[in-house]
Amino acid sequence: MHRFYTQQVAGNLLHLQEEEARHCAKVLRMQMGDTLEVFDGKGNLYTASIQLITKREVQAIILETTHFPKSSYQIHLAIAPTKNISRLEWCIEKACELGIESITPLLCQHSERKIIKADRLEKIILSATKQSQKVHLPTLLPLKTVKEYLGIDKKGAKFICHCAYATNPHIATLYKKDDKVIQIMIGPEGDFDSKEIELATKAGFLSAGLGKERLRTETAGVYACSVIHTLQSLA
Repeated sequence: MHRFYTQQVAGNLLHLQEEEARHCAKVLRMQMGDTLEVFDGKGNLYTASIQLITKREVQAIILETTHFPKSSYQIHLAIAPTKNISRLEWCIEKACELGIESITPLLCQHSERKIIKADRLEKIILSATKQSQKVHLPTLLPLKTVKEYLGIDKKGAKFICHCAYATNPHIATLYKKDDKVIQIMIGPEGDFDSKEIELATKAGFLSAGLGKERLRTETAGVYACSVIHTLQSLA
């Protein structure tokens, strides 16, 4: 069954607009009476029957509603945008498939990219959420400097992954399975500046390694999320 996204739910009716409606009507050529699945990004999954369909709007009556609670753990990924933006887009797509809670683009001292297109990234987040059959939509937070990011109170386990120290313990050895909120910082191609690492350490972040290999920024982001996801799955 085809799955769509909307925030417009009122009573027993829901509406698809703009791109979702066009995809339903023009690409999939769905008709009146067809059944579809719709999620609202907040854990609700609706089974609905199309009552009105045009090129710009789809209205459907809700037949069944199922609510799915959030995951028992939350991964918050703060990552520096890569010079090649397609690499960041790939990272965000894969991290969303793993079920992360939120993403904060980080502006670092060594960042080569200082501007992002939030609309484009939000579309990737939505697409990855639909593809992976999840019903909770990860949040894309505004671009922040390291200092701004660290100035916001952070809960749970906190890790900054960098290559400055060869003796950094692997993130898997630092992580405790009863930690249900996990903050992960990933730096740019040139790694974090020493002052940024110092600021993060003062804010309670633990310096963590990701193995002997030197990973690209986007690979490091996906790998770190995958390690936590795997450890939680085995808990």
